[in-house]
Amino acid sequence: MASTQLTTTQTQVLQHALDHNDGRIDWFPEGVKGGARKKVLDGLFNRALITPSGDDWVVAAEGYDALSCSRPGVGAITPEPEIVATVAKQTPCEHADTGASQVLADEIDCQDPTDAEIALSNDIDPEIEAAVCAIEDAARAQAKVPRTRENSKQATVISMLKRAEGATIAQICDATSWQAHTVRGTFAGAFKKKLGLNITSDKTQGGTRTYRVA
Repeated sequence: MASTQLTTTQTQVLQHALDHNDGRIDWFPEGVKGGARKKVLDGLFNRALITPSGDDWVVAAEGYDALSCSRPGVGAITPEPEIVATVAKQTPCEHADTGASQVLADEIDCQDPTDAEIALSNDIDPEIEAAVCAIEDAARAQAKVPRTRENSKQATVISMLKRAEGATIAQICDATSWQAHTVRGTFAGAFKKKLGLNITSDKTQGGTRTYRVA
């Protein structure tokens, strides 16, 4: 079995999830934001140590093994020698009763964020961070089980926008029972950011603004 080598940040994230959230990942060390968080999650996912669950990430069975913790419903495991060699002399689980946590000894994988990258993440360009957040939202949306009712309304609106004559906000409200602000929010969020649709609009003199998918 190959050695599982984790960074300090990855270990802290996994250990906090096991100690406090039944395996659900919702905490990162201070200073790990935006793109740095994505790198941590990507590194854990690429090693099959975490798995998506709805909108969240949870520790997979391999994540428990990497920290020498018992899997849910399974007795304590005996880590192989190769794994023991990569961790500190006391494993995280040995201090679970005191709330203290140990971390893996060395950060080896260059694909994970370095201390310099984490420090710079606080000054990341807002446009870059917004783009990263959009990618994260899209990935979580793909992992989430779709709700048929919402999707049918979205499909109706997209069909209306693809008509040669397009559609007005009022027409879409009549077809979906949405409020006008909900329609505009769907244009900017679900359609433009998540589905990548290019929505244009025009208004004839004295007329009503009409929207279309370009």
